[in-house]
Amino acid sequence: VQLQASGGGLVQAGGSLRLSCVASGRTFGWYTMGWFRQAPGKEREFVAAIRWSAGAESSYYADSVKGRFTISGDNAKSTVYLQMNSLKPEDTAVYYCGFLIGSYYYSREDKYDYWGQGTLVTVSS
Repeated sequence: VQLQASGGGLVQAGGSLRLSCVASGRTFGWYTMGWFRQAPGKEREFVAAIRWSAGAESSYYADSVKGRFTISGDNAKSTVYLQMNSLKPEDTAVYYCGFLIGSYYYSREDKYDYWGQGTLVTVSS
């Protein structure tokens, strides 16, 4: 599985950005695509994830982004989006897209099987 992330950039505080991630390669009936971020000098942290299993879709968020970020996706296209609104300077980070096969541990970085390249999001104050 290869992941291609895009959509990062520079935005002022209060602005919006949308990240995209496309997975290519093998297909799976039960998988999760998630977003993590890593700010300078900090560890990578969970942001949001969307899971597809037996036709059902579930989404999950870190508390720090609830109400501001929305994850969505297209299972048929193995594509996930992260709509980020009301951005804050503390959202500045490199955002990574991950792909997790058949597991419930959507917030665990170590459980993800594949990663895309990061995309930088910079929020100026």
